[in-house]
Amino acid sequence: MKLSLTKTFRFEAAHWLPCFPEGHKCRRMHGHSFVVDVVIEGDVDPAKGYLMDFADMKKVIDPVCDQLDHYCLNDIPGLENPTAEMLAVWVYDKLKPDLPLLKLIRVRETCTSEAEYRG
Repeated sequence: MKLSLTKTFRFEAAHWLPCFPEGHKCRRMHGHSFVVDVVIEGDVDPAKGYLMDFADMKKVIDPVCDQLDHYCLNDIPGLENPTAEMLAVWVYDKLKPDLPLLKLIRVRETCTSEAEYRG
């Protein structure tokens, strides 16, 4: 039986987007309360009855969240242009080695704006 699980984490961070033109509001330093969904997918082990323990997902996610929370994203290597799209790819790449069932990362900057990356 194949299914997916989602674990959500949140962090606060500042950024500015150098890819936007001078005068654009996103070119100025600003912050967001980011919400990130980590989705894994696979076959449920019939003997266990679950895909993965949510606590084990949290152990993998927490160190990545700690690298982002209350930082300026532009100062983090690989996030010099920290759009929602680039952040989704960055998080995916950080988690994938320790979370082989990773299917997608969804990054929400605001309640109406999100980016999704499927490795």
